[in-house]
Amino acid sequence: MNRQRMRTIVFWSTVVLSLLLMLLPVPDVLVAFKPYWPALVLIYWTLESVDYVKLGTAFAIGLAADVIDGFLLGDQALRLAVVAFLVIRFRSRLRFFPMWQQSLAVLALLLNDRVIELALRSFSGFALPPLTFWGAPFVGAAVWPFVFLLLDDVRARLRAHEA
Repeated sequence: MNRQRMRTIVFWSTVVLSLLLMLLPVPDVLVAFKPYWPALVLIYWTLESVDYVKLGTAFAIGLAADVIDGFLLGDQALRLAVVAFLVIRFRSRLRFFPMWQQSLAVLALLLNDRVIELALRSFSGFALPPLTFWGAPFVGAAVWPFVFLLLDDVRARLRAHEA
């Protein structure tokens, strides 16, 4: 199997895994603190391999997440496209940040995602969510180093396998 095909398989398998993690049941108390896995995976691949993630790819992943989640169609698609745009825009700076600064940048991206979600919910006529709505970005920023290291290890094993 050639390198490009193997990289594409790894990329899409991590995206599918993130969509499946989104469906993972958690107790009702912890639902508001569940990280937004597709955004974390998308941020990683946008930072490390911009060849795979374009705005259209992010939008398509978001549409798949909308279909899986069963919420407003296009909601997550728009949010992931905005996240991908911001990461692509600031990629040259973000890649060289130390891990703690990357976590703060991921926190800012995920908070921005929550603001967009809040705006979309208010335009759709939904009630304002409780304050725990803002907890997931902080959990996402806390798990970012682990997601980054895990996916980086997968990429390193792929490169070692190719050699």
